[in-house]
Amino acid sequence: MNRAEFIQILQQEGYPDPVEVKQTPNGSLGEHTHPFAVKALVIDGSIEIAIQGNRKTYSAGDVFELELEESHSESYGPTGVTYLASRNY
Repeated sequence: MNRAEFIQILQQEGYPDPVEVKQTPNGSLGEHTHPFAVKALVIDGSIEIAIQGNRKTYSAGDVFELELEESHSESYGPTGVTYLASRNY
């Protein structure tokens, strides 16, 4: 999926405009939650998200979603990750 397609989907689903997020190469965040739901498009690099022991890697063009307060951890690829994230409070 490209940026324009992603933004169109966000608008159709009532999500706010996304913000660009960059994470460092080989970085990680341990188990945590967010006080919002997230829909995000990876635009560069990769991110691995683990939810209840299930790990999935997302790369450029992939979309990932997290529910409100969904417990998860994150790991970033060797070049880090850049993604567009829309946060639905």
